[in-house]
Amino acid sequence: MENGGEPKFELVVEQGEKTLVPPAEETEKGLYFLSNFDQILNLENLEESLAVFVGTIYCFKSEDKGNERANEIIKDALSKVLVRYYPLAGRLTMSPEGRLMVDCTGEGALFVEAEANCRIEDIGDGTKPDPVTLGKLVYDVSNVKSILEVPPLMAQVTKFKCGGFVLGLCMNHIMFDGIGAIQFVNSWGETARRLPLTVPPFLDRTILKARNPPEIQFPHRGYAEIEDKSGILNLLKQEILYRSFCFDAEKLENLKLKATEDGTITSCTTFEALSAFVWRARSRALNMRPDQETKLLFPVDSRSRFHQKIPPGYFGNAVVMTSSVCAAGELVDNPLSFAVGLVKEAVKLVTYDYMRSAIDYTEVNRGRPSLTGTLMIGVWFRLSLHAIDFGWGGPIFSCPTTLPEKEVIMFLPHGRERKSINVLVGLPAPAMESFQELMQF
Repeated sequence: MENGGEPKFELVVEQGEKTLVPPAEETEKGLYFLSNFDQILNLENLEESLAVFVGTIYCFKSEDKGNERANEIIKDALSKVLVRYYPLAGRLTMSPEGRLMVDCTGEGALFVEAEANCRIEDIGDGTKPDPVTLGKLVYDVSNVKSILEVPPLMAQVTKFKCGGFVLGLCMNHIMFDGIGAIQFVNSWGETARRLPLTVPPFLDRTILKARNPPEIQFPHRGYAEIEDKSGILNLLKQEILYRSFCFDAEKLENLKLKATEDGTITSCTTFEALSAFVWRARSRALNMRPDQETKLLFPVDSRSRFHQKIPPGYFGNAVVMTSSVCAAGELVDNPLSFAVGLVKEAVKLVTYDYMRSAIDYTEVNRGRPSLTGTLMIGVWFRLSLHAIDFGWGGPIFSCPTTLPEKEVIMFLPHGRERKSINVLVGLPAPAMESFQELMQF
């Protein structure tokens, strides 16, 4: 009991039929190449790699249309769109050379039908992360031993008593980045509405193949291990609290003014100011020692930065991880402009030569970037989540079900005009209390 004796709301979801949805037509079979940007985990620990599954929910409710045919329409459209996106109907496998690839078997994506015990409004608006409640709206992979055991795409449609429904997706990040994922879901929605695809998929990932021989021209510090001098790993083993912090247009503008007030830098982007601000605050909240190295790690889209532009419908991961590393004492004791300068340098680093070097680096050195002492930012606020439409109009809200790692925070779009950003954070209770205070400025 809480809130003066009122019972705490508990979402109850009853799962019904589970089926595999294959492509509606015969598709190409055989092994499908995944680029080095797709090899985003430690291949020696496949049983510990479930963090590559990203859970998101899209909540739909229409005044004119109930949810009676939601399963039928979305399932039928999935079968049809998988003809174009046929690798999603296959299964991950290991090549003889030790690389992850897709075996295009055509087995299909997993589709789950479910019903909830409440109205869609009862689950909230998605601005406050709640993995316990929202996690019931996506397929649970917690009992899976290896990513090789499950389809790369799992969908759950949960009907609510009010006539609304939630499409919960559990998608393997190995298959695509945020841009590619949203393009797929948009294509799925267009198929449901019997429209041609606005952005047809481009499936050839060999355009991002490593050079032979590889040429590593940069240090790629994002992959370097950092010594944990501050006991951060033990601290993050505590129970994690999840909070969201909304930065509206006025607050974002004030943050940029704060970053430039000492004249060290003359201008900065919203991302540069916000990521620098949050990096400093999190480092302070975790009580890092002054000599503790801390790293900021974030993705930069490479699609427009290659000499030969990557096609707009590229189906895969096309983001390059860039980073900045400095001592925590130096980060928190200097003004915000110092941290913003570090972020600007990390963005500037991502040139064509750097991206090619990153592809070659991961050809020689397999595995994920180290996350010890690290803040990794998931940049979703530029994604067109609001445009997804299966025939019920755009989602009334959409959000991730949780954060994929304890070192990850996410920037999400907020509000109808998409001018505000929600910062989703997970921290142990003592650090969260400090972080909340630092978010006020």
